[in-house]
Amino acid sequence: MNKSELIDAIAARTELSKVASGKALDAVIETIVDAVAKGDGVSLVGFGSFKAAARAAREGKNPKTGEKIKIAATTVPKFSAGATFKATVATAKNKGKKK
Repeated sequence: MNKSELIDAIAARTELSKVASGKALDAVIETIVDAVAKGDGVSLVGFGSFKAAARAAREGKNPKTGEKIKIAATTVPKFSAGATFKATVATAKNKGKKK
């Protein structure tokens, strides 16, 4: 599902137009991105949590030449799925499997 399809699904489940659904989705995404960029976490009960995580400096390898390179420390966004989300995905996956 891409962003356009997600907007269509939101519009179908709500009484919002596609334009309003798109604006709402954009606002949610921008708010999460802004909060995580400031170092705040965003928790959506049942869905999951977004936060910034520190990644330590490390040594890597250039896959083309095999030469060792230094990879600098950085901060990256991290998402952890909530229990309800995990359970729903696990149940849906198991329904599709043949026994």
